[in-house]
Amino acid sequence: MTTRECSNHIGVVLSSIAVIILWSAIWCTAQPDIPTGLTARGYDSHVELRWNANAEPNLSSYRLYRKNPSGDYELVANINRNNRQYIDFTGRKNETYLYALSATNNSGQESQKSPEVQAATREFSDEELLDMVQEYTFRYFWEFAHPVSGLARERNTTSIVTTGGSGFGIMAILAGIERGYISRQQGLERMIRIVDFLKSKADRFHGAFPHWLNGATGKTVPFSTKDNGADLVETAFLIQGLLTARSYFNQSNTDETVLRADITSIWESVEWSWFRRGGQNVLYWHWSPDYGWDMNHQIRGFNECHIVYLLAIMSPTYPIPPQLYHHGWAGSNYLNNSSYYGYPMYVGPFRGGPLFFSHYSYLGFDPRNIKDAYANYFVRNTHHALINWSYCKENPKNFKGYSEECWGLTASDNPFGYSAHEPTGSGDNGTIAPTAALASFPYTPVQSMAALKHFYRVLGQRLWGIYGFFDAFNQQQNWFAGSYLAIDQGPIICMIENYRSGLLWNYFMKNPEVQPMLDKVGFVRDLSGSSEYTSDYISNNINIYPNPVSGQFITISGLKSLHFYNMEIRDTNGSLQHAIHGESDEAGILQIPMDSRMKGLAILKLSSGKDVIIRKLIIN
Repeated sequence: MTTRECSNHIGVVLSSIAVIILWSAIWCTAQPDIPTGLTARGYDSHVELRWNANAEPNLSSYRLYRKNPSGDYELVANINRNNRQYIDFTGRKNETYLYALSATNNSGQESQKSPEVQAATREFSDEELLDMVQEYTFRYFWEFAHPVSGLARERNTTSIVTTGGSGFGIMAILAGIERGYISRQQGLERMIRIVDFLKSKADRFHGAFPHWLNGATGKTVPFSTKDNGADLVETAFLIQGLLTARSYFNQSNTDETVLRADITSIWESVEWSWFRRGGQNVLYWHWSPDYGWDMNHQIRGFNECHIVYLLAIMSPTYPIPPQLYHHGWAGSNYLNNSSYYGYPMYVGPFRGGPLFFSHYSYLGFDPRNIKDAYANYFVRNTHHALINWSYCKENPKNFKGYSEECWGLTASDNPFGYSAHEPTGSGDNGTIAPTAALASFPYTPVQSMAALKHFYRVLGQRLWGIYGFFDAFNQQQNWFAGSYLAIDQGPIICMIENYRSGLLWNYFMKNPEVQPMLDKVGFVRDLSGSSEYTSDYISNNINIYPNPVSGQFITISGLKSLHFYNMEIRDTNGSLQHAIHGESDEAGILQIPMDSRMKGLAILKLSSGKDVIIRKLIIN
């Protein structure tokens, strides 16, 4: 290069730098553009504002203004440049508000205000409040879903997706379609994206998914060092959602037909029986390609895992024998013959445990009007929620805020991290999670509605955000979460929908594999949890003794007098071992001779008229 050429080259570079400096100076000194697209929508106690994003690279923030009664604008909030919506929680009903928005740059310059918009608040009916909560919660799974896979992110601060929470999110999409938040076609397109990703990209281990996935690549994200493979419980929550969607998208067009086939392929590939770990009479939660069975966590009830055994027995390809339900799921420490606050618990831990035990497995599986050998689970879960409510009402630890309108202990974030909360001394640290009461709507509609109104109208200033209620709060510690978790948001929208319409229950139970599973387990119709039910023959306090059975007879007391009864005893495979017809005496007692050849665990079914009872027997 000659000296002149070199000089010319340097001149061009310097000129380019000068242009960059000039444009930078212009950007730094130019007033930002006026924000566009500002809209305002009034609700019961808040106004939601949305707008279009400004394009300036040196944008710093937005400033939201609201007119006061004298007609002057007052600054409501400085809003991060990455946000395009804001909740103005005024806490006042039947008010009209005027808003304008400006933009500021890094030099502190502010644009002119946008055109003014108006919104009015008004008192919502109970149905409108339910609509509002469902719609806002739905947005977590729709607007905040992972952009590649469409799956649900674990929480609002991560791109990691959760398989179990995605199962809840799939059911939330179905509720969103029915409520008109999105169209059926939009929901179908999202479901196709999700199912394609699960089928072709997501890691699977013997057909089961891991707890967490990379939402873009489908690779496993370890939940812990040794939890880097299959998670059968999270898989069950996902499959519950997929089967509900398979039943819902029932039209004959090509897209829905292919979607159903792909869901079936995923469902039939899960090797439920392999998780018996060499043929044991119990299922195991985890398996790792690097650590094998080192997690060594058996799935035994009663807890959130009920759906695992139901699906494993339902499987058309890798089923487990139904006796595992009785030996594994209900095999030990299952029954609870105590009452708390006057509510019998039947099965499960002291005072029922955290409330998610009564939610996760029942987003799709409908526990109404049926029972197995141990409980009517709708009744059991109703009592669980009422015990939880009664405990918070009593407030034995005198935590700030607890009341009959402010209740709900479950697993959630708390001021000290994340843990399960329950109505016990050590399990209660003052943290209440809205999902606990709101996902209990089918069980406790009156108490849950009171909680919804309290959370929103009294605590909404700190508890309500762009995806509905934040995860939890602890007024004793003056702490309110800023987090949203998929596994807590999902039960809110899904169980409210089941309360309102039974939508998800109805579609899950329509799957053709369900009824044969119910028969194998020994579920029978039971209306004791229904307002239709009156007991004409069998009281609620029957007793069978001795149990374990050791003699030639068993005695059943607590019957209505002088009625005929049919009794069957079946083994845990469902094979009939003994049948007899009898009549109770005047004291309501029935003596039944036993077959001496019968040994081990058995299921007794006693019926009279429309009444049926199921009990587990141990025959020595």
